[in-house]
Amino acid sequence: MKNFKSLALMLAFILVVGVLAACGGSDSEEGTGSEGEAATENSEASGDSGETSEEGEAVSGPIAIDGSSTVYPIMEYLTYEYSQNNPDVNATLNSSGSGGGFKKSTVGEIDLSNASRPIKEEEQALAEENGIQLEPLELAYDGLSVVVSAQNDFVDSLSIEQLQQIFLESSDATMWSDINSEWPEEPIEIFSPGHDSGTFDYFNEVILEEEPMKEGENTTLSEDDNVLVRGIESNPNAIGFFGYAYYAENSDNLKVLGIQDGEGSEAVKPSPETIQDGSYTPLSRPLFTYVNVNAYKEKAQVRDFVEYTLNNAGKAAENAGYVALPEEKYQEQMEKVQGWAE
Repeated sequence: MKNFKSLALMLAFILVVGVLAACGGSDSEEGTGSEGEAATENSEASGDSGETSEEGEAVSGPIAIDGSSTVYPIMEYLTYEYSQNNPDVNATLNSSGSGGGFKKSTVGEIDLSNASRPIKEEEQALAEENGIQLEPLELAYDGLSVVVSAQNDFVDSLSIEQLQQIFLESSDATMWSDINSEWPEEPIEIFSPGHDSGTFDYFNEVILEEEPMKEGENTTLSEDDNVLVRGIESNPNAIGFFGYAYYAENSDNLKVLGIQDGEGSEAVKPSPETIQDGSYTPLSRPLFTYVNVNAYKEKAQVRDFVEYTLNNAGKAAENAGYVALPEEKYQEQMEKVQGWAE
């Protein structure tokens, strides 16, 4: 009987210890889980994800972005990724062309203005009249690409002079045979970005030398580069131009042309290598977003997104088919923008 009582007491003691251990283990697991979640949240909010402001508070509110269709794929990637970690920030992205973006940014309607060209003097002056400070950030390099349909079997490269024959209003050339007698006697059909496009402005400056471009029955203008892509890829007599990313995305149905810059020089096609090393001339160029500095100072979500953009622009550029800047260039710009808040 004594042995039985001892055994019973021992079993009861073991049971109590087991219950206490289970309770202690449960509390420990719950505590670890809670701490792990907090650590994850703190890690996500540390700056890499762009989830919080410098003060450590979650950011919220609207961000308005508009401008270049060329820059659009870069900013589309950035706004999507940013929104995944910042659901309380409503970043709206539109594409009305570089000029269209500047029309809005110079009067304070948007926070960021994407551009495939530098701001014009008259646009900068208008912004200053309205008390708005616009500052550029370089996001990537682009090679403005001259393309024809993959069905085109007669053109592989063009000189600057031939491009001028094709596109200038003052040129009498209307047939491919007018450019080269060995080419078909078929009408040249032009697809071009519209006049609000920074891509049009850039082409107009470096190729057409500010002279009027042909317009009329055989010319299609659009601010939407996808409209240009569809028009060219289905027409063997078409030619047009837009940012390199739109060619890269549709390279199965388009043929990019080499450009001969100067008599006796070799024709060079755009590629990540020729765009970055500058050998694709004169159509290599930087891509920008212009920041409303007042919005950066006054809106935590704008400040957070701008810094997120600089931390992730290289990846976004490559994802969109453009060429990233050297990493030190992004860091130099980060130091500049952080100085705005001081």
